[in-house]
Amino acid sequence: MTIVKDGIHDYIELCPMAEDILDTAPMQRLRYIRQLSTVQLVYPSANHTRFEHSLGVYHLASRSVDRLGLVDELAKRLRAAALVHDVGHGPFGHQTERAIERHLGRHHDEIDWLLADTELASVLDRHGLDPAAVAETVDGCGPLGELVSGALDVDRMDYLVRDAHHTGVPYGTIDHARLLYALRVIDGELALAQGNVATAESALIARTLMNATVYRHHVSRIAGAMLDRASERLLADGELSPQHFARLTDAELLAELSAFDRTADLSNRLRERRLYKRTLWLRRDGVPDELIDIEYHRARDIEREIAADAGVDPTEVIVDSPGEPASPESKARVVVDGEPVRLEAESSLVSGLDACARDIWRLGVYAPPEAVPAVREAATAVLGIDGDA
Repeated sequence: MTIVKDGIHDYIELCPMAEDILDTAPMQRLRYIRQLSTVQLVYPSANHTRFEHSLGVYHLASRSVDRLGLVDELAKRLRAAALVHDVGHGPFGHQTERAIERHLGRHHDEIDWLLADTELASVLDRHGLDPAAVAETVDGCGPLGELVSGALDVDRMDYLVRDAHHTGVPYGTIDHARLLYALRVIDGELALAQGNVATAESALIARTLMNATVYRHHVSRIAGAMLDRASERLLADGELSPQHFARLTDAELLAELSAFDRTADLSNRLRERRLYKRTLWLRRDGVPDELIDIEYHRARDIEREIAADAGVDPTEVIVDSPGEPASPESKARVVVDGEPVRLEAESSLVSGLDACARDIWRLGVYAPPEAVPAVREAATAVLGIDGDA
C-alpha cells in the first residue's frame, strides 16, 4: 500500500486500485488543472489542483466506506468513483464548462465516455469494476451515489476545507471529521445521525460564506466570463475540435488562445491580469426575471445591442447573468426524533441562508476600463433597468 502526504488530510493510504487509477494519463492531467481556476487572480496562493482534491475526496470516501461498514464491490466502486469524479473537467474547470456543454452536450460529471474510451476502462476492468457503474456513481446515481455527488458529499467536504486553506479564507473550515462520523445509511439513503442538525448547518453556512468571499468574487467572475467568450470564439471558428478542447490543460488552453488572432487579446489580458471592469453590478431584486440566467445566444444578442449603442466593438461587452442561487445542503437528511427529515424542514437557518445567497447574487456587465462609461449608459438603456439597483 502506498502512502501519500497531503496538506489537508495528512497521510492518505492508496489501495492498489487507486494506485493504478492515478497512474493513468487522464488522472495525471488533473495535476495541470487548477481547482479554483480564475480565483487565483484574487487569492494568489490558490494554486492547488484537481489532482490533489481528487486524492482528498478518495480519502474521505474511503473513511466513509470503512465507517459505514461497506464491503466488496460497492465499497470499491465508491472509492473509485470518488477518485475519478473530476476526471471529466475541461481546462480551468467550471470556467469552460458551459462552452463544452454547448458544443458537446455533456456535463463534466457525465464521464461514461471517458471511462469507456481510455486506459481507465482497462484499469477498472482489471479490478473487477464496471466502468459504466462507476460513471453512474460519479453522477450521483446508483447505490449510495450521493456519497460522491449529493447534498453532503465527500466532494464538498474536501473542497470547502481545501479551498479555505489555500485561499487563506477561514470560512470553509467545516468539521468534516464529525460529518463522516455522523453518516448513516437509512432505507438505502445517507443521513446524519440524531443530534447533527448543527453539523449539517455548518456545511451550508460554510459554502454560503465561501460563495460570498471566494467562489463568486467579482474579479474571478469577470475573468471567467472573459475566458468563456474566448473559448467560444476558438470553438465556433473551428480552431480546435470540442473533443480536443475538453482535454486541454489550463496552460495549453491559454497557449491556444494566444496563438489565435481573434482571442489573443483576451488571452493576454488574462495572463497579465488586465481584466474588464464592472459597468453594472446589479442585485437580484433590481433585475427582471427574464434577465436571470439568460440563454447564451440571447445574451450575445444583448451584448451586441449594448455595444452598438455604446459605439464599441461587440467583443468589448460581456453580460454575465448566473442562475438562481441554490442550497443543495438543505436537502440533506438528518435524524430527528428517530426519523430522517430534510434539513430545510428542521433548520431555521436554512431560510436565512437562502436569503443570504440571494443577496450575494449579481448581474454583471463588463467592459475594458476605457469603455466603462459608454457601456454603462448603453447597458442601462438596453436592459431597461436602474443602473443603481
